Amino acid sequence: MNIQPSTKMSLFEPAIFGELKAAAARKRDAGFELYDLSLGSPDIPPSEAARKVLSDLSYSADSYGYTLSGTKRFYEAVANYYERRYNVLLDPTTDIVQTMGSQEGLVHLPLAFCNEGDIILTTNPGYVAYDAGIKLAGAVPYYMDLLEENDYLPDLGAIPTEIAQKAKLMILNLPGNPVPAMPNKEFFRQVVAFANTYNVIILHDAAYSEFYFTGDSPSSFLSTPGALEVGMEINSLSKSFSLAGTRIAYIAGNTKMIEIMKQLKSNLDFGIYGPIQEAGIVALDHAEEITDALRKTFSERHKVLMDGLKNLGWTVAPSNGGMFVWAKYPYEIDDKEFVFEVIAQTGVVMVPGTVFGSAGAGYVRVALVQDTEILKKAVEQLKKLHFPSLVR
Repeated sequence: MNIQPSTKMSLFEPAIFGELKAAAARKRDAGFELYDLSLGSPDIPPSEAARKVLSDLSYSADSYGYTLSGTKRFYEAVANYYERRYNVLLDPTTDIVQTMGSQEGLVHLPLAFCNEGDIILTTNPGYVAYDAGIKLAGAVPYYMDLLEENDYLPDLGAIPTEIAQKAKLMILNLPGNPVPAMPNKEFFRQVVAFANTYNVIILHDAAYSEFYFTGDSPSSFLSTPGALEVGMEINSLSKSFSLAGTRIAYIAGNTKMIEIMKQLKSNLDFGIYGPIQEAGIVALDHAEEITDALRKTFSERHKVLMDGLKNLGWTVAPSNGGMFVWAKYPYEIDDKEFVFEVIAQTGVVMVPGTVFGSAGAGYVRVALVQDTEILKKAVEQLKKLHFPSLVR
């Protein structure tokens, strides 16, 4: 049998994470300690209450039916969370739709709003799922570079008028992955104005909204005046509530946009496992106490890694939140070649910047997914790097 992939599969390259894992395994098998700062997978377990409800309900014989579009209780919990945390009022019956993790929602959403050839505004660097969704829809990306001189925020004024007039969708992610730039109210107001001027749908990926280390509350695009008229926000329980493996997320926002997403989702799956939704409800209802502890832990890790890399002469993107550090290393070497050499020399595993776009050349993404003592050891290991002829 001659088995050939579809022509569209040529658009999807194998992810580098498998190669990083293999290189790390070789290092470990040779007897060296690893410091894996690659995947943004939470190392903190979910709250005990969330785990208990998931455990108890999973044993029940009545817990194995389809949930279809999701339970009324879950949607009410999301709406209550938005009202408490952001002072945003959402109708749980019309303004929210579940997705099986934010990755699934991000990849499928362009199919609901974009035709082949439509322009989607996205960032460079940007989370890899954005490009996957754009390719799946047959849309055309226009990249907004995240530059140091703009505080790593997209420069909306630099988008050519002819591109803005043709654009259908804009994808934002603040604080971001891989670049943990923080949003501000003025920037979000500019986004709403841009959307109204050019009739562009806004999708804000808020996966790291609870990862803020200064100020007293998280930030939501939907809290911006006029945002509910122009856009949506996707958020996951993976990061803030350590429920990554359960794959539960939601999109909230404009009623008509959510209606369209519900129509698409009704053709894709039969809903998220009921006990997982109940665990999510517990997490959302206790968000304040859960995320207070999360922020304390990640704030300490953030400081250790930021200070450590700066002391090594690395240029680190300023940030006051997020789950990652975005850093430029002081060597003239390709970033993909660099990360494998770092594994070989030190056992520290990071992700090369160009995985996230061409503007990531010379950078690495470092995840805050180990405790502070491991991060300190990783920094000590990086001191051993030896590129005598490649220093910038």
